[in-house]
Amino acid sequence: MRAKASISQSALTHNLSVVKQLTSGAKVVSMIKANAYGHHLDYIHPLIDGSDMLAVSELLEAEKLRAITKRPILLLSGVYSEAELQQAIELNCHIVVHHASQITIINNTHKSVSIWLKIDTGMHRLGLSTNEYKECLPLLKDNPLVKVACVMSHFACADEIGHPMNKAQLNNFKELTTKTNNRSMANSAAILSQAETAFDFVRPGIMLYGASPFNTPNNQLKPVMTLSAPILSIKTLQAGESVGYGATWIADKDITLAVVGIGYGDGYPRHAKNGTPILINGILCPLIGRVSMDLICVDISSTKASIGDNAVLWGDEQLRVEVIANNSDTISYELLTGLSNRVSFTSVP
Repeated sequence: MRAKASISQSALTHNLSVVKQLTSGAKVVSMIKANAYGHHLDYIHPLIDGSDMLAVSELLEAEKLRAITKRPILLLSGVYSEAELQQAIELNCHIVVHHASQITIINNTHKSVSIWLKIDTGMHRLGLSTNEYKECLPLLKDNPLVKVACVMSHFACADEIGHPMNKAQLNNFKELTTKTNNRSMANSAAILSQAETAFDFVRPGIMLYGASPFNTPNNQLKPVMTLSAPILSIKTLQAGESVGYGATWIADKDITLAVVGIGYGDGYPRHAKNGTPILINGILCPLIGRVSMDLICVDISSTKASIGDNAVLWGDEQLRVEVIANNSDTISYELLTGLSNRVSFTSVP
C-alpha cells in the first residue's frame, strides 16, 4: 500500500473556466512548468486542450510537452546559445527574451522565430531594463525573421493585495508598452485581484490546480489533486506515553492512534506541526509527533477507522492544500511540486 495522488479532470476544467470568466476574452497561457505544478503532464489534458498556449520553464520540459500536443509553447527561460535557439525553433516554441545577451542570439537566427520580450518593472529577477527594452525594439523590428509576439512582465507582490509595488509595476509597464504589441502581466494572483492587468494574454498557474495564490483558500476554485495514504496500523496510546522521533508529543489522556503510510520521503512536509489536520472517514483528525520519512501518526480518537482506510492529506473540499501549507510554514506551490516518485498518480473524473 502506498500514497496516491488523484487528479480531478472536472476540477481542471472548472478552474480554467474561472480564468476565462475573469479575464474578459484575454488569451490564456497556462503554466505547465514543473511537471504541471507536480500534477504530471499525463493527467492534465483539460488544460492542454483548453488553453491558447502552454508555458514551461526550460527546453527539456518543452520537449516532453511537445510529444503530447501541438499547442503553442512559451519557453520562459529563453535560450542561451545558437544550439538552444535551433532546438526551441524545432519545438515550435515562442521564446522569452529577458537578458541583453539573448537579443544577439535571437537576432542572428536563420529561421523565423516568435519572441516575448520580458521587461523588469520592479521585481529585479529576470527582465530587460528600461533602456535595454527601448534599444532592442527597433533592432528586432528590422529583422524580418523575428516576430515580437508579446511584451510581458512579472509582479513581485501580486499575492499581497494592495501592496504599493503592484500599482508601481503596472504603471511602469503601461508607460513602457503600447497597444501596438500584445501585452501580458497577470499571473494567478493578479487575475483574481486586479482585473485591469488582464491585457491580451494572462498567465495563470497555481489557480488552475485549485489552490489560491493567497494565504487562504478561494472557494471559486476546486482542488485538483487529492493526496491520500492508507492506515497501516492502529493502536492505543496510554496517557503519559509519547510517539515518534524525539518523543516530542506526549499523550495527556488515552487515545487511539493511527499510523499512516506517508512521510517526507513522499513529499509530505516534515515541518508539519502537531495538530495539522488529516481527513479520515470524513472527520478532521490531528497529526501527532514528528513526521518520519515513511510514516505519520494521527490521533483518531474522534472517528472510527480500520487498517486499510485512506487518510486524505490534502485536496478534499474539507482540507485544502493551503491549510497544510500554513501549518507547515510553507506555500502550496512547494507542497504540490514536491511529491516524490514513490507517490502513484491516477486520473479521476
